[in-house]
Amino acid sequence: MTETNHIYPIFDRMLTRADKEELLGQRGAMIWFTGLSGSGKSTIAIALERELHQRGILCRILDGDNIRSGINNNLGFTEADRIENIRRIAEVSKLFVDTGIVTIAAFISPSNDIRRMAADIIGQEDFLEVYVSTPLEECERRDVKGLYAKARRGEIKNFTGISAPFEAPAHPALTLDTSVLTLEESVNKLLALILPRIGK
Repeated sequence: MTETNHIYPIFDRMLTRADKEELLGQRGAMIWFTGLSGSGKSTIAIALERELHQRGILCRILDGDNIRSGINNNLGFTEADRIENIRRIAEVSKLFVDTGIVTIAAFISPSNDIRRMAADIIGQEDFLEVYVSTPLEECERRDVKGLYAKARRGEIKNFTGISAPFEAPAHPALTLDTSVLTLEESVNKLLALILPRIGK
């Protein structure tokens, strides 16, 4: 195909994903944590990143703090903004995964449709959905940010688990309930899932 009729000619000259993965000695993958606020998503993600790093695996965490303060700082919490938030996260994640990086996302992402959209963008074969299924009562008991209390008082609208629904994944790659599993147990289950897929 010549450049005159190729709309994106630069892609013919760019290094491939396989080139990047060979350089890193690992395969890219998307570990997508979903669950209620306070379920333990970020805590597990951070512990997983440290464990993978110690094994020489290049990874990157994406969470609300580093996304909402940067690439998505113009978005609110309307339904349309929540969808756009996840769409942008998925597009950024795809770039990381295509570079051979193990990418870890920790977002409530409350509906099956929104998570399916993310998986479709990133690629189903690279997308590992991990459901942190910690019960609402335990999440609310932890409530380190006081968000559930504010939602109960009506100070936060459309709060997932209180005034907005959360759809549990039908077929997650892994389910972790941090009310019964220790952090170490959760990470070990994740390693058993991830390591064979990334070639380490």
